Amino acid sequence: MAAWKLYAAPLLPDERKPLPIGSVVTFWLLGMLAMEVILLVGHFGNGLGIGTTIKSSIGWAKGWALLALYPFAGAVLNVRPEIIYRAVCKLGAQTLALLPLFLVAPFIGLPETLWVSPLKVVGGSGPEYFAVVLYTIEPGVGTPRWQFFAPWSPAAGMIAVVHALCALEEKEVRWKIVGVSAALAVALFSQSRLALVALAMVWPAAFMLSQLGRAQIWWLGAAGVLFLGFFAPAAIAAFDQFKSDFASARADSSRVRAALGRIAIERWRSEAPWFGHGIVERGPHLVEYMPIGSHHSWYGLLFVKGALGLLALAVPMIWSLVVLGFLAVRDPIGRVGFSMLLLLGLYTFGENLEVLGYLFWPALVLIGAAARRAVQLREDRAQEDETPALL
Repeated sequence: MAAWKLYAAPLLPDERKPLPIGSVVTFWLLGMLAMEVILLVGHFGNGLGIGTTIKSSIGWAKGWALLALYPFAGAVLNVRPEIIYRAVCKLGAQTLALLPLFLVAPFIGLPETLWVSPLKVVGGSGPEYFAVVLYTIEPGVGTPRWQFFAPWSPAAGMIAVVHALCALEEKEVRWKIVGVSAALAVALFSQSRLALVALAMVWPAAFMLSQLGRAQIWWLGAAGVLFLGFFAPAAIAAFDQFKSDFASARADSSRVRAALGRIAIERWRSEAPWFGHGIVERGPHLVEYMPIGSHHSWYGLLFVKGALGLLALAVPMIWSLVVLGFLAVRDPIGRVGFSMLLLLGLYTFGENLEVLGYLFWPALVLIGAAARRAVQLREDRAQEDETPALL
């Protein structure tokens, strides 16, 4: 639809013509296209064959490509953010209605997995993407953990934060309460440590940035810096204790993640520094045979696509943070887009973003809407500069 609108733009009336896509969306399109080029070079260099290359390219289309196409659609199709906010809240109402069933399921003997969709035959990374799972039992602990409509629990925590950020922007109080309540419930019952950290950090950081145009914020900031100066040693000690508690809360998971990262870095540096290994490989028994570089977008990129693959994600993400950071001071949609980018940046250290794009697409569309607003303000400013002053 977005491509057709651009194609038909010369025939559309002025009020319906799309704005230029702008630098933010352009960087995402170029970066994700570069991912496919790097994939092809990496497969050729590692002698992986035509069949594997086609399979990996299909995976690129279902993963990395979405990280560019959803912002592209949000920028061109003039999607109203309010529609997404309300839709998220209505999904939250469904979640709250089903929540009692999820919570009692492990205690009344219901099976963990209800069924696996036959659509799994079309391909995918595993059956977990097509399974309807009521709950899982945490290994080594024996307590239930819920993943709702995500393929695993930490992914559900990530989507919960996206939905919370959307619900906070809803204007109608009734729907806002429903949306925020559902998002908090999913974050808590997914038992994702990173989700709780994101809930505490992302929205306040984006809100503070959006208030930098107010003089009183700078005075409060100065007082805060002075306060931290007096209590810096205690703050550093408290932060170190928090990191220790965060890692020990699920020690086995933290150990596996750290080992996967070390293996990815060592093999990337010594075997394929520029274009990577081309495909994901299973790790040894030490990491419970988990894929090397999983649970971390940057390690995964270095291992599979090398340093160039890492740059293909880092450049559009950093540029988008800069552009939407400036926009956040001037416009509410800038704050929303910036908060979504902060969340994605935070989760690059805990998830592989490309496999979850089909779930956190509202964040990507809102980033595109914010990018469109930045272009619109730039166009308006250019027109004002060209308009002669009235005498």
